[in-house]
Formats: sequence, structure tokens, C-alpha cells
Amino acid sequence: METVVITGAGTGLGKELALLYAQKGYEVVLIGRRKEPLQKVQQQIESSGGKAIAFPLDITNDEQVQEAAKTLCRTHHITTLINNAGVGHFGPLEQIKKQHIDEMIDINVKGTIYMTKAFLPYLKALPQASVINIISTAGLRGKVNESVYVASKFAVRGFSESLIKELAETNVAVTAVYMGGMDTPFWDDSDHIQDRSRLRSPKQIAETIINEYRRQPEIVIE
Repeated sequence: METVVITGAGTGLGKELALLYAQKGYEVVLIGRRKEPLQKVQQQIESSGGKAIAFPLDITNDEQVQEAAKTLCRTHHITTLINNAGVGHFGPLEQIKKQHIDEMIDINVKGTIYMTKAFLPYLKALPQASVINIISTAGLRGKVNESVYVASKFAVRGFSESLIKELAETNVAVTAVYMGGMDTPFWDDSDHIQDRSRLRSPKQIAETIINEYRRQPEIVIE
């Protein structure tokens, strides 16, 4: 059975991607910082006859990520890595706290790099493998009161585009996904989006990603 690893899998888009991949017959490794949300998604998948593993992990800790990759790839046939975990803090630049700047760079950028670097040697040893980076349209253009968040997403865009070139002659396909805002818990502690009713659901976005995925360099969902 093929296995997909999904970061930020406890809520929002990560959860919906996990549910859909499980329906497609994949085993799903659910990665996130908190165990409880991961276990709820695991139970939901297993109650429908699927297979999932709740695997709490701090993706900003390179040593932990390296150990996790060794452990998981030793016991599971991992063919796809989805870097979905992300955090955002919004407002005028001079009001953004250092803690929040560090969080966005550590999770959005370093977490994606650490996960990809750790799993890549195992993926390259397979006949065919995929890395999918969930970026958002914040990786395509600047936005008001999102300067640091956008900077982190531009970084992941550059990382993805460079890896696409670096791995062009290998069996590993790298895909960058750029999508608009979704109505997820991402916005629960923010007033940056005043009317969440205009946002699409994470399930809609997850379905579009899976339906459109053809190992292409990018998927844009405006």
C-alpha cells in the first residue's frame, strides 16, 4: 500500500487531503504538533475503512524530522510528501511581533525545507514519487498587512521552483499549489478576513488539488 505523509493534517486543508487520499486507497501519515486533532482524523479515516497513523512531530526541529523520516520510511512505502503545515500572523509590519515573525519563517519555510530534505533520499530511491508544497496565492503577489506571511510563501515558492529544476531528471515530481483563502481554523484568532463566508471550503480545495494533480510543476486555484 502506498503511503502519503501530510503535515498540518489535524485540521483544515490537511485534514481534507488526508480524508480524500485515504478514500483513494492510500495509507496516510498524519503529521502535526498536537496529537488530539491527528487522532480524531485517524479515527475518522479508520471508521470508513481506511488506514492512518497519527504522528505528532515538530517540523521546525530538524533532528526530530530526520529521525521521523528514518522511522517512517523504514516501515512504510511512502511515495508522496505533502508540505501543508503553515501559520499566518497579519497586520502592519511595525505591529508584527518577533515571536510571530519567527513562527512564520520556522514553520512555513524551515519546516517545509526540513521535511523535504529528510524524505528526499528515500523518495529518490523509488520508481516514482511526489512532493507537493501547499503555498497559497500569497506566494504569487504581495498583499496588504501580510508582508512577513507573503515573504515566507515567496520563499517556499522559490524553494519549490528551484527543486523542480534540481530534480527534473529524477523520478521525483515537485508541485507547487497556489490557492486563494479558505474558511479554516487558520483564521480563528485573526480579524484579517472580515467575511469568511466568501471563502471556499477546504474540502473544495482538496478535491480540486487531487482532481487536477498530474505531477505538473504547479496548480493555481484562484
